[in-house]
Amino acid sequence: MSEAADLVDVTIDDVHLSVPKGTLVIRAAEQAGIRIPRFCDHPLLKPVAACRQCLVEVGMPDRKTGELRFMPKPQPSCAQTVSPGMVVRTQHTSEMARKAQHGVMEFLLINHPLDCPICDKGGECPLQNQAMTEGRGTSRFADAKRTYPKPMRLTSQILLDRERCILCQRCVRFGKEIAGDAFIDLQGRGGGTAPTDDHVFVGEQIGAFDTQVLGFHDPKAQGMRAAEISGPFGQAGILDSFDGGDLPESARDQSGRAFASYFSGNVIQICPVGALTASSYRFRSRPFDLVSTPSVSEQDASGSAIRIDVRRGEVVRRMAGNDPEVNEEWITDKDRFAFEWDKESRLTMPLVREGGELVSTSWSDALDRARRGLEEAAAKGGAGLLPGGRLTFEDAWAWSKFARTVLHTDSVDARARSHSEEERQFLASRVAGSGLGVTYADLERTGQVLLVALEPEDECGSIFLRLRKGVLAGSVKVATVAPFTSAGSAKLSAEVLRAAPGTEIEVVASIAEGGANAALLGALSDSGVILVGERAARVPGLLSAAARLADASGARLQWVPRRSGDRAAVEAGLLPGLLPFGRPLDDEDARGSLGWDGLPAGRGRDAAQILADAATGDVSALVVGGVDLRDFEDPAAAAQAVRAAGFVVSLEVRASEVTELADVVLPVAPPLEKNGTFINWEGRLRPFGQAVSARSLTDRDVLSRLAGEFGVDLGVETLTDLYDEVNPLMDWSGARPAFDLVDARPPAAIAEGQAVLATHKPMLDAGRLQDGAPWLAGSARRPVALASSRTLAEAGVEEGGRLTVSTDRGSITLPAEPADLPDHVVWVPECSQGSFVHESLGAAGSLVALSATAEVAR
Repeated sequence: MSEAADLVDVTIDDVHLSVPKGTLVIRAAEQAGIRIPRFCDHPLLKPVAACRQCLVEVGMPDRKTGELRFMPKPQPSCAQTVSPGMVVRTQHTSEMARKAQHGVMEFLLINHPLDCPICDKGGECPLQNQAMTEGRGTSRFADAKRTYPKPMRLTSQILLDRERCILCQRCVRFGKEIAGDAFIDLQGRGGGTAPTDDHVFVGEQIGAFDTQVLGFHDPKAQGMRAAEISGPFGQAGILDSFDGGDLPESARDQSGRAFASYFSGNVIQICPVGALTASSYRFRSRPFDLVSTPSVSEQDASGSAIRIDVRRGEVVRRMAGNDPEVNEEWITDKDRFAFEWDKESRLTMPLVREGGELVSTSWSDALDRARRGLEEAAAKGGAGLLPGGRLTFEDAWAWSKFARTVLHTDSVDARARSHSEEERQFLASRVAGSGLGVTYADLERTGQVLLVALEPEDECGSIFLRLRKGVLAGSVKVATVAPFTSAGSAKLSAEVLRAAPGTEIEVVASIAEGGANAALLGALSDSGVILVGERAARVPGLLSAAARLADASGARLQWVPRRSGDRAAVEAGLLPGLLPFGRPLDDEDARGSLGWDGLPAGRGRDAAQILADAATGDVSALVVGGVDLRDFEDPAAAAQAVRAAGFVVSLEVRASEVTELADVVLPVAPPLEKNGTFINWEGRLRPFGQAVSARSLTDRDVLSRLAGEFGVDLGVETLTDLYDEVNPLMDWSGARPAFDLVDARPPAAIAEGQAVLATHKPMLDAGRLQDGAPWLAGSARRPVALASSRTLAEAGVEEGGRLTVSTDRGSITLPAEPADLPDHVVWVPECSQGSFVHESLGAAGSLVALSATAEVAR
């Protein structure tokens, strides 16, 4: 069928145009440049015609005579699709449409409070704007307006002023259609009780189901409790979502409420009135006081577009940017609310160690001491560099060049986490220099996606939302190799290929060999995609198995890291044996093409070897970036290695465990205070600008000055200099590093009373980038231990009981719940309050002991 056959001719306000079949009238009007007012309509949500503000006059040709006939009543343009010969008259040309829109606006304003001067939405409110264009000059309503106790705290971070709500249901539809979390809904019926009536009748309102709020009898209810916040006139707010019925611990957040969503903050942004507001922003600013800067999230590898709003030099909120190719208009709650982390224990001056104590000093003194210490180390065992995975590409380039041309070492590794030589080879051969690979748009329309060692909802929220969009549209099916059906997998209707830790290779290999999962092999062969997470490095042979499956099926293989700077680190060559953009260190042509003087002759140590040799004195100095030692499999050993190193230089934004052990501390700028480029999991460049004026230096600035102390011009003093060097080097067509496929290792035997430890980080955990956000912390899931019913029974854990998971390193005790894990496997969150796996238990895949724990009376 030709494109012309799919076009429909319509006329809107005497403007003739052709639009695709199925186009909504309101979208056709937008193409014609005609504005129709609306509230409930949103381009990424299904039409519901709830607010009726977009009413227009519609006429269509009579089926028999072809005579144009107009419908007797106005129609909602957000729910009416175009048809051949349709004629639409909007408020600009139709008195019927204009009168209907004015009438709807009058009804919407009957109960709406006149509190625009104190409403957070004031100044950027669609209702405010359209009341001026589609509203009456004076109100005819003289009776008492409907009121509610306000504000209602729906979650620890979302507040609801119900009398402002116009029941457009954007928030409800987002939860059900986009995030898959029906944490808010339309409740009650009709207009409810008039303020002058004595009886109580719950009117139609938005909220989470709470028996106390809705007035239902509930013997277990805790009673209506006052929120720690008041309304604009001093009245106490109320708490919601506590009395919604019996829920397991895993279904509650840290505040005790029913868990809402990792994406709940989006309802604040899409609310067309001031009904939904953020605890962190309430009463803090007006839109005309803000300076807004487009930026990119630093919380994960999604590359999500955000907008940073600053008032008087202080960030007061972050909003989702509109980028259809990446995150559309949605971001995670971590992207939105976790923006205070850089204020906690902020480093503002260089520090040096004097008499065992860190004291402030000048930049010139600190850089001079760093040079002398590193020169002495070079004469002994040499230095190792641990940049961390949060760097922009520009900073990562400076780290890579500094290591190779100033310190003349290849012992540099940005992987401050579980890693392996297999992963290093995989990244060097399959990821570095590969450019833009699988994209978000591909995920939305590809037929089959296989997830390996990846939980998108927890580890990259934008991937989860795009996959769910494709699943709901019927264009994508998802399968996941995982130990159990997570909440995210359930919302993706994913086929779960259950695998105990260490046995994932067998499952992936069975697909490649066309065994029990032969149908999945066929689906992947038809333009399928395999997404493999960074946790695959924990299982020897899993990355090799994924590569074999991709080669056998023809599916595209894409690596998804967790941190915002991980992909940039790979491209900049922050791995031993790897030069920028996939150049192997041991290839003479590759070395020569780079044009760097003084390159080391041989391959250096990886992060694990750097720390091990620092502990024994074979590495005499460490240069450490933004590294959280808790991410290593043995944080205590990592800390001991840093402590044992002869000389430690730390480049950090905030005080940390590393800075407390360092000899020289050089403060650097957070993303907020610098320009830069993240490279997201797709391989897409995500440049961002400086949002706050500051005197802080970037890693690139600091390393450039430190190189100057060595008498070396790093050539990165300005971004122009850096880009002039980088751009010609991005395309490398020479030799690529080899990837030696690794065979699987047999899993360890499990003794009686033991289990294998499975773990990953939830999206909201105890990470350092969430510090300073108490409202966000309150909405994190409560940590629980998951195991099969049989495993819990063998451990003596009764329903509702607590399970202790222990190793020689320590133990973790959490509420236990049954899940569809394989027998003798237990899952606990990796880094949540009360569940710090690496410190207390060890690495994922370790054998742990299970025992029941009696409740302790308080």
